[in-house]
Amino acid sequence: MNWLSFFKWLNNDILALPATIAFLSTALFLTFKTRFLQLRGFGRFVALLRQGVGGKGTFDVRGAKRTINPFHALFASMSTTIGMGSVVGPSVAIIAGGPGALFWLLLYIFFGSATKFAEVTFALATRTQTPDGRVVGGPMQYLKAVSGVLATWYGMVMIFLFAGWSGLQSNTLATIYAQQGFPLWATGLVLAVLAWVVLQGGAQRVGLVASKLVPFMFCLYIFFSGWILLAHVDEFVQSMKLVFTTFFTTSAAVGGCLGATVFQAVRAGMYRGVFITESGLGTASISHAVADTKKPSDQGLLAMYSGLADLLLSFVSGMLVLVTGVCTYGEFRSTLVFEAFGLYAPAIGQIALLISISLFILTTIIGNSFNGTQSFASLTANRGTRIYQAVTCGVIFLGALMPVPLIWEMMDTVLVLVAMPNLLGLVVLSILRSDVLEC
Repeated sequence: MNWLSFFKWLNNDILALPATIAFLSTALFLTFKTRFLQLRGFGRFVALLRQGVGGKGTFDVRGAKRTINPFHALFASMSTTIGMGSVVGPSVAIIAGGPGALFWLLLYIFFGSATKFAEVTFALATRTQTPDGRVVGGPMQYLKAVSGVLATWYGMVMIFLFAGWSGLQSNTLATIYAQQGFPLWATGLVLAVLAWVVLQGGAQRVGLVASKLVPFMFCLYIFFSGWILLAHVDEFVQSMKLVFTTFFTTSAAVGGCLGATVFQAVRAGMYRGVFITESGLGTASISHAVADTKKPSDQGLLAMYSGLADLLLSFVSGMLVLVTGVCTYGEFRSTLVFEAFGLYAPAIGQIALLISISLFILTTIIGNSFNGTQSFASLTANRGTRIYQAVTCGVIFLGALMPVPLIWEMMDTVLVLVAMPNLLGLVVLSILRSDVLEC
């Protein structure tokens, strides 16, 4: 048995069922616990945007040395989700679970936003400050309130998750640039160097870079994706019908889109939904934890509604793959959206996508590497962070050279190992400290 076969067996036969149940049940539990905050909290979210942009009222944006503006924290967090996940994730889900997987992916984004709200709110409510003024917060901090064992388990696995994710993103971009004639090692080297330079600037530089790039790349991608979809209205309608008629059937296969069973569609959609939003992993809360925010639940609301951007991007990316039919041929790969643009977008659109997806992946790598550094610092009392950053940059370079299917299977295994202690801790905390979630 080779490594790819081993990880496929582990993911499909051992971890798939319990992990899928855990992700969905926790999301539903927290949705009811917060009384469907996804629906009733929108007015408060709009008020936060109005007050926060002006720097008065709700947010205390004094530019403290060891904290960052709440919206920079939001964009730093979004940079890890509005990126390769929401562009590549839907197509990977469709290949593995058929068109119906896109339905389950979007469904999880909606219910999982309650999980993200709880993660970010608890992260701010339990954050601490080190003697040198550095703010430390995130899953390891709130899990300590439940069990030291859970916190240690989570922390030890999470540092591998972030490094591995950065390698996964490097792998995708290197594969795309290889189609343009660039060697894999060159792309990996450039990404590793850029990540190292930005990381040396700390939280402030990560937040500043992300806040500048995220809105631009979001609009660029949506514009040219909309161009393709509007040019194929009939195929768009048929694909929509396919998504909503195959999400609960055993015949979701379309050409190369496998999706032989209902569970494959559910599992593929849920896993990619987790990968896109980070809801259930707790990782998005790390960037939010350093926000200069007065009320934890307000930052939780910002994080929760950032899922609207994930929802839109995931829907558009999934429909691009179905409308253009690029998932119906070839082997498992993470470049389907790029192929769709290459076939159907105007020449300038192809260039725009190359720029956009490069920015997507670069900001995702930066955000994940920063979060990994924060997690490593929490685990080692702020010792050896430069070594961890150097190792992460090494993984970014090596990730560009690995086979695509193997690195996805490996990261699915790590994803489950990270999520289990976090989900358990969230449920316990939401019962013991339900007052923190009041909004």
